[in-house]
Amino acid sequence: MNITEPEIEVIGASIIDVLVRPAREEVFESGSYEAEDIKMSIGADALNEATILARMGKKVRLETIIGKDQAGRFIYRHCEKEGIQLGEGCLRDDETTGINVVLVEPDGNRDFLTNGNGTLRSLTIDDIHMPFPDSVKIICFASIFVFPKIGTKEMQEIFETAKKQGKIVCADMTKCKHGETVEDLAPALAHIDYLLPNDEEAMRFTRTDCVEDAADRLKAAGVGNVIIKCGKRGCYIRTDEEARWMSAVEGAHCIDTTGAGDSFVAGFLCALLEGKNVIECAENGGICGAKAVEVMGATEWI
Repeated sequence: MNITEPEIEVIGASIIDVLVRPAREEVFESGSYEAEDIKMSIGADALNEATILARMGKKVRLETIIGKDQAGRFIYRHCEKEGIQLGEGCLRDDETTGINVVLVEPDGNRDFLTNGNGTLRSLTIDDIHMPFPDSVKIICFASIFVFPKIGTKEMQEIFETAKKQGKIVCADMTKCKHGETVEDLAPALAHIDYLLPNDEEAMRFTRTDCVEDAADRLKAAGVGNVIIKCGKRGCYIRTDEEARWMSAVEGAHCIDTTGAGDSFVAGFLCALLEGKNVIECAENGGICGAKAVEVMGATEWI
C-alpha cells in the first residue's frame, strides 16, 4: 500500500463495529433476541474519517495500530482496498484489535459495549511517525480523550510538530473521562486550528450549560476555530469573525447515528482540503452527517 504523496493524515483508533438494530432492553432479558439487522463494519473515528475521505477521492494516511488477528487483518485489507496508506509497523503481535458491539435503539441512538483491553485506547505518541510527510496539508487527531497514554504534553508535541511544518491541525473530541479542564489542556488546544466536538462533549469539558458558552471558552483557550456538532440542531461555529448557528439538513430519516459525527468531520476536512471557508466546510459536514444517519453503520452511506 503506497501513496507517494498523502494530502491528509488522520491519527487515531481503528476497530470493528458489530451493529445490532433495533436493540431494546429485552436484549438483556431473554436467552435469544431477534433483531431486524446485525451487521459488521469498520469503526472508530479515525478509520471512519479516513475511509470517507478516501472514498471522496482524497489521498489519506492513517496512523493507527491494529493486532495481527482476524479483526486486524480485516481492517488492513479494508485499507488496502480503499487506498488508505497505513503507518509503518501498525500491525502488532502483542495487540488485540478492538471490537465494539453497537446496540442501536429504535430512534437511532446507540450504546456501546467496548473491549477495554483492545486497540481502541492503545495508541501512544511512539506510534505516531514524526515529522509528518511534506505532502500532508492537514493533520487530524481523532480524538482527544480517547487515548490514556496521550495527554496534554504528548498532544502538545504532536500539534507543535505539525504547526512547525506548516500543517493545518484539526481535532475531534470524545467525552472527558477524568475531570480534565480547559486549563489542563490549554497548551495543546492553543495549537489547534479547527476543533470539532459535539455539544455534550464540549459542554462537559468546559463546565458550561450552553453551546455558545462552551465555544467561547474553547476559543479563549486558543483554539483557532470551534465547530460544535449538535445533531438535529445543526452546528455552532465560533471563529474570530463568526459566532453563528447553522441549521441541520432537513428531511433526514434517522436510522442509526453511529459515525454521524465522524462523517461530519470527514466532510468538513474534505472541503477544507479544497480551500473552502469554514462556513462551506461546515455545510459539507452537515450534508455528510445527514446522509450517515439514514443508513446502518458509520461509512455505508458513501
